[in-house]
Amino acid sequence: MKDTSRLTMTGILLCGVLVLAPNSWAQARPPIFEKMAKTYGLDSWDKIEAIRYTWNLQLGKLNVSRSWEWEPKTTQVTYEGKDKDGKPVKVTYKRSELGSQPDSVKNDVDPGFINDNYTLLFPLKAYWDASPAVIDAGTYNLPVGSGMAELVAVKYPAEGGGYTPGDTWELYVGKDGRVEYFVYHRGGAKKPSLLFATWGGQKKAGPLLISTDHRGYADGTPIRVFFTDVAVKVTGSDKWMTAQ
Repeated sequence: MKDTSRLTMTGILLCGVLVLAPNSWAQARPPIFEKMAKTYGLDSWDKIEAIRYTWNLQLGKLNVSRSWEWEPKTTQVTYEGKDKDGKPVKVTYKRSELGSQPDSVKNDVDPGFINDNYTLLFPLKAYWDASPAVIDAGTYNLPVGSGMAELVAVKYPAEGGGYTPGDTWELYVGKDGRVEYFVYHRGGAKKPSLLFATWGGQKKAGPLLISTDHRGYADGTPIRVFFTDVAVKVTGSDKWMTAQ
């Protein structure tokens, strides 16, 4: 999935980089980074049979919602939302068979899935991804408010960085392994392109911990990205476990 093109504004948050299988990373990760991943459900990932969620974006006058159901083991994805013309659409496909899908799925639906899925599971996706350099910069004051946290920088390479070549994410991780704040630098720019003052609404969905509410600014414009109807199915059960 290496594609240096950028997603549209409707996919501004955490554009998908490389959707990699667990255990695909090669370089050693800082202890705090591993603790973070474990806090968000790393050790229980193999129990996840399905995840559903609705990704919502509020950016100025723009309001976008996309609903997904994903089976990680079978790679099946079901999408409900709107097409480019604003017409309702529902489609089911397997990412392992993406090459046989129509252009509307390959060029519109699947990039949206990458973006939204990466946002939902960012602490795990960043941990699994082998391409970025991960640096534990030590303890710093939080960007907003009082308190301190461990600053972990995740920097993607300028070449081969998928949708985010040269981009850097700065995670402020608390002693409990939870992300408290998040700063994004597009293309490695010194000035943040996207600042999240919150990594809020952290809820348990089965064995996973998920942040359901992010608020901040995108190039100076207030932005909110949040998730609704978040639930998971685990091995041995057909019941959805709702995030709470």
